[in-house]
Amino acid sequence: MKFKMVDQVVECTPERVVTVKQVSLAEEYLREHFPGFPVLPGILMVEAMAQAARVMLGEDGEHFVLGQVKAMKFGHVVRPGDALWIEVELISRAENGEVNCRASGRVLAATAEEAPELGATAATGRFTMRPIRVDAATHPA
Repeated sequence: MKFKMVDQVVECTPERVVTVKQVSLAEEYLREHFPGFPVLPGILMVEAMAQAARVMLGEDGEHFVLGQVKAMKFGHVVRPGDALWIEVELISRAENGEVNCRASGRVLAATAEEAPELGATAATGRFTMRPIRVDAATHPA
């Protein structure tokens, strides 16, 4: 199963991307997380950040996977009807092809009454995207 976590690209440069993930109660994973109080799982916030980073990396983005997550902190919950505003910034590129990123996700509620903390931080941290490694022995050209 593949989750599409980028619904809209607001801005994209080679060093920065801003995307939006709309959270809907129709999304299957919300049925169990948590019954009676559905919230977007933190790991899917991280996946949304990684997918946004792939957009930032352009055509090469499809050849990258999430390598390491560092100092990720979670704050405000993201509920159905909210949107997750994701900003990813390229910090550095390593010689081995890895890309270090800094990211944040903020809650954007449909109305201020639904979430008085409009714009509250849901997640923030750093992560590394690494190129997919193909083993020549098991995947000959």
